[in-house]
This record gives sequence, structure tokens and C-alpha cells, in this order.
Amino acid sequence: MQTNELVQIVDAALASAVSRSGAHLACRAGCSQCCHGVFEISALDAARLREGLALAEPEVTGRIRDRAKEAQAKLGPFYPGNIATGVLTGTPEEIELFEEWAHAEPCPALDPETQTCDLYTHRPILCRTFGPPILNDPEEREAGLAICELCFTDATEDDIAAAEMDSGFRELQERAESEYETNNPGAGPTIVAFAFQDVAR
Repeated sequence: MQTNELVQIVDAALASAVSRSGAHLACRAGCSQCCHGVFEISALDAARLREGLALAEPEVTGRIRDRAKEAQAKLGPFYPGNIATGVLTGTPEEIELFEEWAHAEPCPALDPETQTCDLYTHRPILCRTFGPPILNDPEEREAGLAICELCFTDATEDDIAAAEMDSGFRELQERAESEYETNNPGAGPTIVAFAFQDVAR
């Protein structure tokens, strides 16, 4: 199954980058800056989150659902998409403005007490790749590598280049996400807060 292969490849690339990042990487349990704010995830990411929710302990599932409902109530009036299905339908500009407006919104999967992810093993690809230096678009290397602002604060360019995460999984990611949407009519990109809606799966 492509999604399992994708997660394995991404996690292996992350582990390699982490080992090469050393003390420059601030990411650790309890650091949750990247768990605040909304961002687009694929329908496949949403399906993986729902799978994790179904496997979680009942009390954890209940807390996540409660937090998701609270987030949906707050974000719904401004959501650039279909709040019944959770699918984003707005223009890139509308989605960008929405993300800027909700930049401080905590992720429903984030435990507010421990500041850790309740669905960590089922988290979206973006969550798995955020932190170490990574090239998000092969055609825009001149724009530089994406890095968490808390990481590599005193690193040299050589340090950053040496820790770059292998982004060779992007082609497989695109294929897996496209295949999922093809096999699940009505599914589409969303955000974590709306990933638990009754999207076609």
C-alpha cells in the first residue's frame, strides 16, 4: 500500500536528518510551536488521522473530538471550504488569509497539558517533515531550505546543508495522495480541525 510505504520512507528520511542535525534541532516532546496555526493537509493525511483516532483509547478519542468540535465552531464562520465535509474549496489567496488569521489556533490533536500530539504516529506528512532543513519545491532551491525558526539559529550554511532532509519522497507522496482522491470521490484537502468530518473514504 503506497501510504504505508510513504510514511516509512518519510520517517527514515527524518531520522537521518535528525541524526545529522545534532544540537541544532530544537524539536522535542513538549515543544509545540508548530502545533499552533492551521495549514492545509491532504485527504490522505486526513484519512491517516481518522485511522489514528479510531485506534486511540476512548478517553483520548473523546478529548480530541471535543477539541475538534471547539475548533470547528470557532473556525467555521471563516472557513474557506465546505464545513459539512471539511474539504477546502477556497482560492489559494482565501486559504492563505485564513491561515494567517488562525495562526495561533492549537491543533485539536495537541494535548494542552503535555503539549504533545495525541495522534503522533498518524500525523500528517507536513508534521513529519517540519523542523530539519528541507527543500519543499525542487524547482525553487534558490529560495532556500525550509527550517523551523527555533532550529539552526546559530548554524552555518554548511551545518544546514549537511542536515538537509532527503525530499525524494515527494513523487511518491503526490501519487499516493492522487490515488486516494481518485478512489474516494468527494475527498479533498482540509485542515486537521475538519479532518474528522464525514468526508467520503
